[in-house]
Amino acid sequence: MKNEKIFNQKQQKLLRQQLRANAPIPERILWAKIRNQQLGVKFRRQHGIGRYIVDFYCPECALVIELDGDSHYQSGAQEYDAVRDEFMNALGLQVLRFTNSELMENSEAVVMKIYEYVKR
Repeated sequence: MKNEKIFNQKQQKLLRQQLRANAPIPERILWAKIRNQQLGVKFRRQHGIGRYIVDFYCPECALVIELDGDSHYQSGAQEYDAVRDEFMNALGLQVLRFTNSELMENSEAVVMKIYEYVKR
């Protein structure tokens, strides 16, 4: 993986664009609260890291934020997420996970947890 580009690989560009254009409501809500450096740092959405596309990424804080919808509770999904998280951790990235329902029920608490992390 030495010479391989890790971030935003060219072959993923169309998929990243499609994911941004068709973002689920919870992702749109969170994006509205963290975009434009509202928490003091820049976030990117649908950012490619290796073979994965993460929901939100802050390069300055080495932070990945994932919103988990219903698909994350299907058979095999938690194992897949664990492998993803392990890959991110191996790159020195921290992963914060929130459920869609957690965000929908109390978005301010989710944003506060993110804010507390980025202000460390």
